[in-house]
Amino acid sequence: MGTRQTTTEVTMSAIVPHLPELPSSVELGMGPGGLTVARVFGPAGSAEIYLRGAHLSTWTPTGGTPVIWMSEQSEYAPGVPLRGGVPICFPWFGAHPTDATAPSHGFARLADWQLAEAREAGDDVVLVFLLTDTEATRASAWPHPFEARYTVTVGATLSLSLRVTNRGSTKLSFEEALHTYLAVADIRQTEVAGLEGAPFTDRLTGPRPAESTPVRFDAETDRIYLNNPATTTVTDASTGRVITVAKQGSASTVVWNPWIDKAAAMADFGDTEYTGMVCVETCNIRDNAITLAPGESHEISVSYSAA
Repeated sequence: MGTRQTTTEVTMSAIVPHLPELPSSVELGMGPGGLTVARVFGPAGSAEIYLRGAHLSTWTPTGGTPVIWMSEQSEYAPGVPLRGGVPICFPWFGAHPTDATAPSHGFARLADWQLAEAREAGDDVVLVFLLTDTEATRASAWPHPFEARYTVTVGATLSLSLRVTNRGSTKLSFEEALHTYLAVADIRQTEVAGLEGAPFTDRLTGPRPAESTPVRFDAETDRIYLNNPATTTVTDASTGRVITVAKQGSASTVVWNPWIDKAAAMADFGDTEYTGMVCVETCNIRDNAITLAPGESHEISVSYSAA
């Protein structure tokens, strides 16, 4: 595949600064709500990534079914996070510990990222997004100079890598998560394996001892596993599909499903959509937060495959 410059690309270059030359497998256009979206049509897989939040909303291996879940009720509007896909939580996870006005899960998922690179590598398509500190972030609850480099590799597998560099003169600490929503046919017939034997915190009831069986779902589930770099598998017995989640540079995993009441309480989540998704999140949060000296970098990465 070669490169080209389409009419859409010419128009987008007036909207998106520093637009790189795009290979023929990548198109940049407008999505719902006027949000800019990069659409990937690779030989081994397709995907969509919004520049707002560098938010991957879909990934489908060629010949397969969608692996990433998005809510049909998601809002596409400035200042509103998307519901589903892969939100990037940075530089904090959940509510900010001291600033009640700070956005949940940090500012990265609400910021406009720069598409810095798009290229083909065999059957894969690689996109690189950049986010750096701005006047707004320096005036926020986390004022540090930084660079975040997010690499998305779309193919028969999906690989995501977030590399954060401390560009300041003092040390900084942060939490991070790739808050991935995975698509399943029926959550009631789904299990998450690989976390057996690991203690966890149930955000609904508190610390819990390790369990010897995979995570199964019959109620709201919100679990945090710390000090756990394990690979996990998500098996949907109703279809036989197994999604493997293999991570590096991550010491925390979160498993979440809102179930009936919480799904009904969320405006951007359909009342019955909880049956079709599960979050298995690749994180460094709480006691596993990252601290970087000036000039240091840290990379968290994860790959997804479906069989």
